[in-house]
Amino acid sequence: MGENVIKDIDETKILEKYDAESRTKKIDHGFWRYAILILSVGLAGYHLYTAYFGPLDALRHRSLHTSVIAALVFILYPAFFRRKKDKVTVADMFWFTAALSTGAYMFLDFQGIAERMSVYMPNKMDLFFGIVMIVVVIEGGRRVAGNALTILALVFLGYAFFGQYAPEILRHSGKDVEDIVTYMFLSTEGIFGIAISVSASYIILFILFGAFLNASGMGKFFTDISMGLAGHTSGGPAKVSVISSGLLGSINGSALANVVTTGAFTIPLMKRVGYKPEFAGAVEATASVGGQILPPVMGATAFIMAETLGMPYNQIALAAILPALLYYLGIIFIVHFRAKKLGLEGMKKEELPNVRETLKKGGHLLIPIVVLIGLLVAGKTPLYAAFYAIVLAVVVSWFKKETRMGPKEIIMAMEEGIRSALGVAMSCAIVGIIVGVSTLTGLGPKLTQSILVLGQGEVVLTLFLTMVACIIMGMGLPSIPTYIITATMAGPALLKLGIDPFLTHMFVFYFGILANVTPPVALAAFAGAGIAGANPNKTGFEAVRLALSGFIIPYIFVFSPALLMQDVSGPLEVIHVATTAVLGILALSAALERYFITDMNVPITVLCFIGALTLIIPGIVTDIIGLVILAVVVLLQWSKKTKFPVKADVSVKIEV
Repeated sequence: MGENVIKDIDETKILEKYDAESRTKKIDHGFWRYAILILSVGLAGYHLYTAYFGPLDALRHRSLHTSVIAALVFILYPAFFRRKKDKVTVADMFWFTAALSTGAYMFLDFQGIAERMSVYMPNKMDLFFGIVMIVVVIEGGRRVAGNALTILALVFLGYAFFGQYAPEILRHSGKDVEDIVTYMFLSTEGIFGIAISVSASYIILFILFGAFLNASGMGKFFTDISMGLAGHTSGGPAKVSVISSGLLGSINGSALANVVTTGAFTIPLMKRVGYKPEFAGAVEATASVGGQILPPVMGATAFIMAETLGMPYNQIALAAILPALLYYLGIIFIVHFRAKKLGLEGMKKEELPNVRETLKKGGHLLIPIVVLIGLLVAGKTPLYAAFYAIVLAVVVSWFKKETRMGPKEIIMAMEEGIRSALGVAMSCAIVGIIVGVSTLTGLGPKLTQSILVLGQGEVVLTLFLTMVACIIMGMGLPSIPTYIITATMAGPALLKLGIDPFLTHMFVFYFGILANVTPPVALAAFAGAGIAGANPNKTGFEAVRLALSGFIIPYIFVFSPALLMQDVSGPLEVIHVATTAVLGILALSAALERYFITDMNVPITVLCFIGALTLIIPGIVTDIIGLVILAVVVLLQWSKKTKFPVKADVSVKIEV
């Protein structure tokens, strides 16, 4: 079903072009194949063990995680992609040994390190292995996450050494090698800070959970259910793309991988029913990117947010529900209005999977997700919930022969999970250098003051400048480093203006993710364009239109925290804010497409846009104005649709 429209799409090449994390060597035999398997399964087993019995002390736990991850990166990722060779070179072996040696040193001399650090007197071996670890993290990050993050880390290290020569507002006395290495390697503030802590606990387990679900056939199940539910409606394949990519994206957290894997199926179907290539690529990109803001898993960044803020993860997931639904409703509304405007039909029902039969075959695969959500809502820790969800994913796979996981599938899922975690873990390690330098040198408060000066103390202007910083940073960096860096550097400026810490972190979280669909470097949109055979820049601008609700939603919840279920007087306030926001997103989508019940002329489009903004802006007065305007738009549209003329005086007033 659908195979006849999928032609000549090389998913691997498209993914490798835009996603550094996908540029792995193909090592499928020999010594290094077994080394990859043993290290991956061993690390996965270690993390499952510590999830149940508890981890080691912080430094040893995090250093083991980082050193093994880095060692795998040096085996699997070539030094230079354009000269990629599917073999392990002598240089790779050197880096591999260096990576493992840092973890081994931390274990073999941990007692001595602890005693020396109690009086802050590292010896030469501490400094040597600390330098090795810093270099390993930078080179490993370059290979798996690309040049942008590496360059940023080097700039920050340069600033730590030569801060005395920086502009006056950023100047500090300068740090020596001992200060920097000790802080980065022998404390839990640098490389082994919060980011790698979360990677070594929550993130790795939820990525493993996603790998086990995929091994049992969850990806196909989500796609088939989406096809059965929405494939027959107007523009059905586009709605299928939105639903399936959102569900998968929430679990695996990889926007680019989702665009390519799901898009290879949905984009040709969208083109077949009549959507233009640029629009089809943009739909898949915006839907895939949004998975990271969609509970229950929200990719991985939300775990770091929970750890940073000291909030239970279930509170963050609960707060994120309404904004995420608004984001996806905005995309679906535009998709629907475009289909109606162009007169596009859905797919024939006989081409589509039967929902009831699909649920019979694979409905049991939903049990681990339901249990995961239940445990999180019940207040269990993410470690506890993830561990039992993984075990349950294996158990329920045995319910049906088609989904059953044997020993081979379990081992492959463990390996695939660790492979999928390499990019996230190395990004967390290298961002630890950046955040560590910021803390060591006092750069954070200085940048906060600079942003406040630029923002002139105005909340809206400061929010706008923060948004721009997040988008620029996110164009070259993965979403996790973008969030951590902007939350560390720009977030405090919003806190100084009295904005709640949680609202601040959610604000930068959203815009760091949306950078993936924002030209000129909209990587997710470019990947969608590659599959659709479309112009990348046009696809990027289409993606911005589709994701426009996502650019507005963070401003809404900053000024109306009830959207995040914060500071609410009761459920009625949440219902009121959610209802007016949905109506506002609906009106905004109609204005963007210039279609509601029927085509809109320019004056009605402008009126609809004004109504959308007044509904979106929190407040009783603006809500009433918006509802009145929307009612007028509906009346005018209905009159045009049914060919009952509206009175001339009303028409004249509206156009004026």
